[in-house]
Amino acid sequence: MDMDQAAVFLAGSVLTVIGFLVILGGILIANNLIGKYWVSWGWKLTPAYWEHSPQFMTPEQAEKIAPHLDDEHAKKETSKTI
Repeated sequence: MDMDQAAVFLAGSVLTVIGFLVILGGILIANNLIGKYWVSWGWKLTPAYWEHSPQFMTPEQAEKIAPHLDDEHAKKETSKTI
């Protein structure tokens, strides 16, 4: 590769990258303009179960809903004696 070919390759590479950046910038600007004024019709292409990731229960939440049979039994026993 001589100096002329290297210069053409470097200039072509730089201009190609600049061209990709200009195209990407145009796509981003168009996307932002469309997103700003877009009115959704309410339909979606993906199923509902893909939209939200499952939320797992923490131990604190499990303690709030866990059955406490002994406490309820003790409350019934005390209410009968009073």
